[in-house]
Amino acid sequence: MKKTYLRQSFDTGIIFGIVHIFCVLIAFNAMLGSLLAKIVNVTSSLTSPAVGALIAYAVILGLWAGIASALRQRELSDGKRLLASLVTGSSSGLLAAVLVGIFQLMLILNINPRDYLTNLSLPFMQACLYSLPGLLGILANFFTFLISAFVGGLLVVGWNLHGFASIRHQINNAPKNWIAKLRSGSAKKQLIQKYVFYALLFVLIAILPLEWGSYWNYVIGTVGLYVIMGLGLNIIVGLSGQLVLGYIAFFAIGAYTMALLNAPIPHNLMWGFWPALVLAILLAALAGFLLGLPLMRLRGDYLAIVTLGFGEIIRILLNSDLLTSFSGGPRGVQGIHGPTIFGQVFSDVNYMYLIILAVALAMYVYNRLQHSRTGRAWLAIREDETVARATGVNTNKYKLLALVIGAGFAGLAGAISAAMNQFIGPGDQSLMASINVLCEIIVGGMGNIPGTLLGAFALKGLPELLREVENFRMLAFGALLVAMMILRPEGLIPSQRPTLELPEETPPATSSTLTDAAKIKPPEENPHD
Repeated sequence: MKKTYLRQSFDTGIIFGIVHIFCVLIAFNAMLGSLLAKIVNVTSSLTSPAVGALIAYAVILGLWAGIASALRQRELSDGKRLLASLVTGSSSGLLAAVLVGIFQLMLILNINPRDYLTNLSLPFMQACLYSLPGLLGILANFFTFLISAFVGGLLVVGWNLHGFASIRHQINNAPKNWIAKLRSGSAKKQLIQKYVFYALLFVLIAILPLEWGSYWNYVIGTVGLYVIMGLGLNIIVGLSGQLVLGYIAFFAIGAYTMALLNAPIPHNLMWGFWPALVLAILLAALAGFLLGLPLMRLRGDYLAIVTLGFGEIIRILLNSDLLTSFSGGPRGVQGIHGPTIFGQVFSDVNYMYLIILAVALAMYVYNRLQHSRTGRAWLAIREDETVARATGVNTNKYKLLALVIGAGFAGLAGAISAAMNQFIGPGDQSLMASINVLCEIIVGGMGNIPGTLLGAFALKGLPELLREVENFRMLAFGALLVAMMILRPEGLIPSQRPTLELPEETPPATSSTLTDAAKIKPPEENPHD
């Protein structure tokens, strides 16, 4: 039997209510509330959050529930959609009221919540009741969700009114109009705009590292290293379509090459930064070549499992006591010497400039490869390897080349990272590091440079800005990936290259064009021909 719209709205509210209960029990609402409180410069913490911050969190969740319920009932009238949002708000608010009712009972009976959940505390439960006595705190939770969901429904209904149609149209078309305006004009004008943009970008890049300070230079430098690794993995996964899960192993090879050749312990070779950097890239690429030779016939999950095993083998070997005399074992390698300028050791600003140059080089190489014959071969393999082989593409050769070049990118990032941190250890080569790089290109968008940049800033830059979510990083990663697979399966900035290569569709013939064609008389035959 088909559910009525009220039953569907009630179920939607139950789902949001369950999500709210889960967030409260792990203190996720306090974390988000403390972030909101920090924006307005209000003191708040996980154990004793500000009441206003928790109300703001509940309002956001209630608005989301109301918007989701109203959008789900697109075929109904505006009145019924508002009623649906009210039902959603009431059901989610009912669950929220039951939860804080239990908190109120525990406060009355003086039951310590830490005996059951370590994230709960007496001040936290009091804040969840909005510091109101008795039944008022329970009712306040219920009406917060009810009113917020109704407002969310009003936003959906109001946004679809005829009066907002022109405003919505202008907002949706603003980026397209802006881009079209930039592209309009003569070729000389576009060339001048291009050079002006590059000049401004160069000045910005030259000034910002001097103003950021040591901490932010380190953070942005780390993001830059992840951009390099993301571009390398994008060549393997995004262009050639090979799912590799042990990518961090190539980063480890580059980092340990720099460490062993440029640290006093354990070998005291002291080759210098630049020879070690070149050798790190070459050895990482060689490792990709040797790994790829027996794997060219594998696809999909099988290739992912084998490369995952390769990454774990490298990590276990580096962490074993057996290789302590060679690679430092679990202690890692310390005191790694970096590059020098006229005898002066690199500062954080110098490392920032070095990473910027490395990112620019990686982007240039990636862009040239993507738009070359090799890049077209990779795209053909990614779309359908069997068809690519049938059309004459040497799939084994190009897949191996992608793995070698991608591994070289990782070796470059690893060598610079080891020199910048002056330390490298096996703990930095975990599976989670490979997953981070893979998440970077999935979230940002596979097969393009802007997506890699956005993914690196989202997954490495934001956690530094929002350190209070560190305990919820895995939860945030999982939720973000689930949301991306549902809402934006091609990433935040999907690649436009396959779309641009599609042939332009010929407009279908209309009745008027057919009539005009019928009016055209064929030329009369010449009897002398």
